Amino acid sequence: MPADSQSPARYGFLLLPDYALMSAASAIEPFRAANLLGGRTLYDLRFLSVDGGWMQSSGAGAFNTAAISGAREDFDILFVVAGGDPLAQRDERVLAWLRRLARRGVALGGISGGAAILAAAGVMGARRFTIHWQHIDAMRETNPEALIERRLFVIDRDRFTCAGGMAALDMMYALIAAAHGVTLARAVSDWFIHTGIRASEAPQQLDPARKYDLHHPALVAMIDLMTSHLADPLRLEDLGHLCGISPRQLERLTQAQLGQSVMQLYRRLRLDKAEELLTQSSLPLTEIALATGFASRSHFTRAFRDQFADTPISRRRQSRPDRGKVPNA
Repeated sequence: MPADSQSPARYGFLLLPDYALMSAASAIEPFRAANLLGGRTLYDLRFLSVDGGWMQSSGAGAFNTAAISGAREDFDILFVVAGGDPLAQRDERVLAWLRRLARRGVALGGISGGAAILAAAGVMGARRFTIHWQHIDAMRETNPEALIERRLFVIDRDRFTCAGGMAALDMMYALIAAAHGVTLARAVSDWFIHTGIRASEAPQQLDPARKYDLHHPALVAMIDLMTSHLADPLRLEDLGHLCGISPRQLERLTQAQLGQSVMQLYRRLRLDKAEELLTQSSLPLTEIALATGFASRSHFTRAFRDQFADTPISRRRQSRPDRGKVPNA
């Protein structure tokens, strides 16, 4: 849901050994620009490390950080920024702190190799996520049930992950757009002369404008918001507000160019993702329902049957006939 309030969002960045300066800067700078262009402090940024002090990146740059032992724990999102070989980083102090934040309900994010740290802490269960392409195969080998997607970034409820590098820019634009509207996100993009904001699924899939042959900027923004918010669907009113037009006008444009209502299209995108999870993972149906924005397994099953003329259990069994009994609960 949009969070355009007067109180700044509190975002923390936990910098781990060998983190890439480019990944960190690409995540941090959009929020600095949003504060500048928004005319007020929209984002309160804090930098942390295990022991505090100057935390040098894999290059020459460094940030002055606070130690996690005495750090505040009331973040709106805490991002883990990791580089090098994140699968080999197993500092129990970090893992225990992340587990404590998760228990407190703090949303967590991973940048570049950060998702590997979150997974090691055990806080990515039943969550879709992405990681730098260099680590995808290794993570799938060691954790075959992990819901890894080869995307620029993935937002699944209270988990925010991106592949690092320039992908951090795209994810932060999505967060700014969701909280303060597409207009500010585009202004931030222009500020950095990064005029092509990429959708979360790029480059593995066509961008929304090409995939749906869209030319109206509000429809392009709408599709991007939908694909970024599958687990926590936005209302029609929110979509209209964040796309910069009225809900009624957005509905008319969608009907005229896509032949269906806004909510019909949104549900189809969520069910397409649910079908992908059914056929490519062993995640229980209840978890798939939650990951795609359905309040219950029964609600999900009815919607799936209406869309595909098949049940989720049947579709899963058809996709893996040689794997024996498939979990369905």
